[in-house]
Amino acid sequence: MLEGKKLEEALHGGPWEGRVVCLPVTDSTNAEVRRRAAQTKSILAVTAEEQTAGRGRRGRTWISPPGENLYFSALVRPDLPAPKAPMLTPAAALAVCRVLGTFGVRARIKWPNDVVIGARKVCGILTELQPDGQGGYCVVTGIGLNVNQERFPDSIASVATSLKRECGRAFERETLLADILCGLTDCFEAVCRTGDLSGLREEYESLLANRMRQVEVLDPAGSFMGTALGIDDSGRLLVRRSDGPVEAVFSGEVSVRGIYGYV
Repeated sequence: MLEGKKLEEALHGGPWEGRVVCLPVTDSTNAEVRRRAAQTKSILAVTAEEQTAGRGRRGRTWISPPGENLYFSALVRPDLPAPKAPMLTPAAALAVCRVLGTFGVRARIKWPNDVVIGARKVCGILTELQPDGQGGYCVVTGIGLNVNQERFPDSIASVATSLKRECGRAFERETLLADILCGLTDCFEAVCRTGDLSGLREEYESLLANRMRQVEVLDPAGSFMGTALGIDDSGRLLVRRSDGPVEAVFSGEVSVRGIYGYV
């Protein structure tokens, strides 16, 4: 279990002080935050030692063994039109990479929001919008970060990793949690100031594992091959198709050569 005193010390003086709920177990931290959203008009974070129904993007299951990693969700109310809220997802990935960098971990981003070390995933992010019942909305950003886990199920052993596996040492989860929450605040505020990702774009692209790599865009409308060039100010992936034109990819699956086993 996260140590309450350590977490309080790490959060002291910051915007998340007194706004983090620690649970031993929940179905999903995103679901728990959504249930609590109506009870607060401010920011709120929920973390759990174990999730029984953790979720990733596109309905995938997020495997959540207890006592080793970080599973948490942050509720924010950004000063941003709802159609622009999806830009907070890549901003969250950047926040995680920034924090890991302060711990000496060289992490990168697989567009739009997976955090990878080498060719393996260390962190997943799920952002959801929720109406507030008053014509507005709030954003719930769920983050699963593999911290001290050493063994993974066979089904994901070749594509997943943890900070401990990569660095050979254990990490203090309380400090990581506090730093990432503050990092989210900084990156989300940057998006709200400009109304887009223009203020974060250069830094994001510098960490983009897809950049200048051959990618396969798996889109129901028609898959295609190309080279990822970067992102635009709204966070769309810019891909130069094999037949010449550049296409801005808003959503969908993007496979990157050399990452997650794509060859």
